[in-house]
Amino acid sequence: MRFFEYEAREIVKRAGIPVTDYGFTTDPQEAKEIAARIGSSTVIKSQVLSGGRMKAGGVKFADTPEEAEAHAKDILQLEINGHMPRGVLVDPKAEFEQEYYAGVVWDGTRKQPVMIFSPIGGIDIEQVAEEQPDKVGRRHFSNILPFGDFEAKEVIASTGVTGSALNKLTPILTKLAKLFVDNDMTLAEINPLARMADGSFIALDAHMDMENEARGRHKQLLKDLGVGDDETREAREPTAFELAGEAVDSQDHRGVAGNVTEFDGNLGLVIGAGGGSLTLFDAVRKYGGRPANYCEIGGNPSVSKAKGLAKLVLSKPGVDKIAVMMSIVSNTRVDIVARGVIAACLELGMDPAEKIAIFRIPGAWEEEGFKILEKYGVEYADRSVSLHEAASRAVEKIQGAAA
Repeated sequence: MRFFEYEAREIVKRAGIPVTDYGFTTDPQEAKEIAARIGSSTVIKSQVLSGGRMKAGGVKFADTPEEAEAHAKDILQLEINGHMPRGVLVDPKAEFEQEYYAGVVWDGTRKQPVMIFSPIGGIDIEQVAEEQPDKVGRRHFSNILPFGDFEAKEVIASTGVTGSALNKLTPILTKLAKLFVDNDMTLAEINPLARMADGSFIALDAHMDMENEARGRHKQLLKDLGVGDDETREAREPTAFELAGEAVDSQDHRGVAGNVTEFDGNLGLVIGAGGGSLTLFDAVRKYGGRPANYCEIGGNPSVSKAKGLAKLVLSKPGVDKIAVMMSIVSNTRVDIVARGVIAACLELGMDPAEKIAIFRIPGAWEEEGFKILEKYGVEYADRSVSLHEAASRAVEKIQGAAA
């Protein structure tokens, strides 16, 4: 779950990291009052969950409170990449000596957070890593044990920063690491982290992403920030197809048949089982297939639920066939899934043998399931056929149909 900049600033502030005397508002008149309180030139920034604000005119500088009011009025009506602003952030126009970068991101491969630091900030850290790799320090750390000052110093010093700057940056990185772990973040980034003329450091901008499943653990923080329970804060709003997938999954408590993500391919997928869905999705793409969707099925869903998911996928415009594939299942009955997908085809007036490219679900009650599939002429595969081979067969079949 992503946070707006003004929310991320508040999280940084609560962690004890210095921030500017900013203000957030949805009212141009209040923007003027905030600018007057700041008492110097300001920058008015659109609060949207999208990049490209500066280019789109969503960031403007103001020398007077009246100018801040006028800019706020314009920006509040400016749509950026399909997003209307939540409000505007009124920030002092900072006069700094140098911009730095400090961030923590979750490394899914190592299953650990990694601290990243650079004395070059204000631009994408990926660009710095590519152009000046010696100016990017990294260090994985435990999300169980406290992040120590010595670890922060190692990361900072590895980029050549020494002396007073090293000492002043150390507690900021330590607090950032604690903020990341305490709030179940997947990203906690301060960019730029500015060194001011007096040698102090201030966070001028921040980006925060929280693990979506952790929202329940941080209800008070989300309440304080005004984040509603129904706000998804995803990169994009769910499509009608994806919402329909949620409806299928919620129709009863048995099993899972949802978590649908829409793509624009022609091969519908009904896939799952212990990470099998991701493996199968990747395998389909590896063999040149174009998935129409990603989804998860498992946990012994009802026939009705399996049918609902299959009907949804089969009805999606552009879908020529579906592939029903899972890893070896022990808690999902093969015959139930088979009944569901066959029923979906029949209710839609489709020939199961024509529409189901392959059915590869070995495991509990497979003999009964295979009998059902055999009756309708559907190609099925047992555990002797690997996930990759099944995906390859599905792709060959749909490509053959297209030819």
